[in-house]
Amino acid sequence: MSDPAPILLVEDNIADVELTLRAFKRRRISNPIVVARDGEEALDYVHRRGAFADGAPTPGIVLLDLRLPKVDGLDVLKELKGHPVYRHVPVVVLTTSAEDRDIKRSYELGASSYIVKPVEFEKFRDVVERIDLYWIVTNVPYPAGQAG
Repeated sequence: MSDPAPILLVEDNIADVELTLRAFKRRRISNPIVVARDGEEALDYVHRRGAFADGAPTPGIVLLDLRLPKVDGLDVLKELKGHPVYRHVPVVVLTTSAEDRDIKRSYELGASSYIVKPVEFEKFRDVVERIDLYWIVTNVPYPAGQAG
Protein backbone atom coordinates (compact mmCIF):
# COMPACT_ATOMS: atom_id res chain seq x y z
CA MET A 1 0.00 0.00 0.00
CA SER A 2 1.34 3.45 -0.88
CA ASP A 3 1.94 6.21 1.62
CA PRO A 4 -0.94 8.65 2.06
CA ALA A 5 -0.71 11.78 -0.07
CA PRO A 6 0.38 14.89 1.78
CA ILE A 7 -1.94 17.75 2.61
CA LEU A 8 -0.63 21.12 1.46
CA LEU A 9 -1.71 23.79 3.94
CA VAL A 10 -1.13 27.30 2.58
CA GLU A 11 -1.53 29.56 5.59
CA ASP A 12 0.45 32.51 6.94
CA ASN A 13 -1.30 32.79 10.32
CA ILE A 14 0.74 30.75 12.81
CA ALA A 15 -2.22 30.33 15.16
CA ASP A 16 -4.40 28.93 12.35
CA VAL A 17 -1.60 26.57 11.31
CA GLU A 18 -1.33 25.28 14.89
CA LEU A 19 -5.11 24.89 15.23
CA THR A 20 -5.28 22.97 11.97
CA LEU A 21 -2.38 20.70 12.91
CA ARG A 22 -3.93 20.03 16.33
CA ALA A 23 -7.31 19.21 14.77
CA PHE A 24 -5.70 16.79 12.30
CA LYS A 25 -3.65 15.20 15.09
CA ARG A 26 -6.82 14.78 17.14
CA ARG A 27 -8.45 13.01 14.15
CA ARG A 28 -5.29 10.87 13.79
CA ILE A 29 -4.75 11.90 10.20
CA SER A 30 -1.91 9.82 8.77
CA ASN A 31 -1.31 12.16 5.83
CA PRO A 32 1.83 14.25 6.21
CA ILE A 33 1.09 17.98 6.40
CA VAL A 34 3.26 20.38 4.41
CA VAL A 35 2.87 24.03 5.38
CA ALA A 36 3.55 26.85 2.94
CA ARG A 37 3.53 30.13 4.88
CA ASP A 38 2.89 32.42 1.92
CA GLY A 39 1.77 32.28 -1.69
CA GLU A 40 5.30 32.31 -3.07
CA GLU A 41 6.27 29.29 -0.97
CA ALA A 42 3.13 27.47 -2.16
CA LEU A 43 4.14 28.07 -5.78
CA ASP A 44 7.69 26.93 -4.98
CA TYR A 45 6.15 23.66 -3.76
CA VAL A 46 4.04 23.27 -6.90
CA HIS A 47 6.92 24.03 -9.26
CA ARG A 48 9.52 22.16 -7.16
CA ARG A 49 11.86 25.08 -6.73
CA GLY A 50 13.58 26.77 -3.80
CA ALA A 51 13.26 24.66 -0.65
CA PHE A 52 11.34 22.06 -2.69
CA ALA A 53 13.82 21.75 -5.56
CA ASP A 54 14.66 18.16 -4.55
CA GLY A 55 11.05 17.16 -5.06
CA ALA A 56 7.64 17.59 -3.54
CA PRO A 57 4.98 14.89 -3.75
CA THR A 58 1.65 15.90 -5.23
CA PRO A 59 -0.77 16.55 -2.38
CA GLY A 60 -4.13 14.84 -2.08
CA ILE A 61 -5.69 18.19 -1.17
CA VAL A 62 -4.69 21.83 -0.83
CA LEU A 63 -6.10 23.96 1.98
CA LEU A 64 -5.65 27.53 0.78
CA ASP A 65 -6.00 30.82 2.60
CA LEU A 66 -6.72 33.80 0.34
CA ARG A 67 -5.06 36.55 2.36
CA LEU A 68 -1.41 35.67 1.87
CA PRO A 69 1.81 37.67 1.75
CA LYS A 70 3.97 37.80 -1.40
CA VAL A 71 1.46 36.10 -3.75
CA ASP A 72 -2.30 36.41 -3.17
CA GLY A 73 -4.29 33.22 -2.63
CA LEU A 74 -6.46 33.81 -5.70
CA ASP A 75 -3.30 34.03 -7.82
CA VAL A 76 -2.07 30.78 -6.25
CA LEU A 77 -5.42 29.14 -7.02
CA LYS A 78 -5.29 30.32 -10.63
CA GLU A 79 -1.81 28.87 -11.05
CA LEU A 80 -2.77 25.59 -9.37
CA LYS A 81 -5.74 25.09 -11.65
CA GLY A 82 -3.64 25.94 -14.72
CA HIS A 83 -1.01 23.34 -13.80
CA PRO A 84 -1.29 19.97 -15.64
CA VAL A 85 -0.96 17.93 -12.43
CA TYR A 86 -2.53 20.24 -9.85
CA ARG A 87 -5.65 21.06 -11.85
CA HIS A 88 -7.18 17.80 -10.57
CA VAL A 89 -6.11 18.25 -6.94
CA PRO A 90 -9.03 19.48 -4.82
CA VAL A 91 -8.47 22.96 -3.42
CA VAL A 92 -10.46 23.97 -0.36
CA VAL A 93 -10.35 27.68 0.23
CA LEU A 94 -10.20 28.14 4.00
CA THR A 95 -10.19 31.87 4.69
CA THR A 96 -11.59 34.68 6.80
CA SER A 97 -13.11 36.42 3.79
CA ALA A 98 -16.87 36.12 3.42
CA GLU A 99 -16.90 38.63 0.55
CA ASP A 100 -19.09 37.58 -2.38
CA ARG A 101 -16.43 38.59 -4.90
CA ASP A 102 -13.85 36.30 -3.25
CA ILE A 103 -16.29 33.40 -3.11
CA LYS A 104 -17.36 33.87 -6.73
CA ARG A 105 -13.80 34.29 -8.00
CA SER A 106 -12.58 31.23 -6.08
CA TYR A 107 -15.22 29.03 -7.69
CA GLU A 108 -14.60 30.58 -11.12
CA LEU A 109 -10.92 29.66 -10.75
CA GLY A 110 -11.74 26.06 -9.83
CA ALA A 111 -11.95 25.84 -6.04
CA SER A 112 -13.61 22.63 -4.89
CA SER A 113 -15.03 24.22 -1.77
CA TYR A 114 -15.05 27.58 0.02
CA ILE A 115 -15.10 27.71 3.80
CA VAL A 116 -15.11 30.83 5.94
CA LYS A 117 -12.94 30.28 9.02
CA PRO A 118 -14.85 30.55 12.27
CA VAL A 119 -13.23 32.75 14.91
CA GLU A 120 -13.87 30.44 17.89
CA PHE A 121 -11.38 27.59 18.40
CA GLU A 122 -13.99 24.86 18.88
CA LYS A 123 -15.85 25.81 15.71
CA PHE A 124 -12.60 26.11 13.76
CA ARG A 125 -11.54 22.65 14.94
CA ASP A 126 -14.94 21.24 13.93
CA VAL A 127 -14.55 22.74 10.44
CA VAL A 128 -11.08 21.24 10.02
CA GLU A 129 -12.33 17.86 11.21
CA ARG A 130 -15.16 17.97 8.67
CA ILE A 131 -12.64 18.75 5.93
CA ASP A 132 -10.79 15.64 7.05
CA LEU A 133 -13.89 13.48 7.02
CA TYR A 134 -14.99 14.51 3.56
CA TRP A 135 -11.92 15.32 1.49
CA ILE A 136 -9.45 12.89 2.98
CA VAL A 137 -11.60 9.94 4.02
CA THR A 138 -14.76 10.04 1.87
CA ASN A 139 -13.94 11.78 -1.42
CA VAL A 140 -12.75 9.60 -4.31
CA PRO A 141 -9.84 11.51 -5.92
CA TYR A 142 -9.25 11.98 -9.61
CA PRO A 143 -7.30 8.91 -10.86
CA ALA A 144 -3.56 9.59 -10.95
CA GLY A 145 -2.01 9.57 -14.38
CA GLN A 146 -5.31 10.20 -16.18
CA ALA A 147 -5.54 12.84 -18.86
CA GLY A 148 -8.16 15.45 -18.16
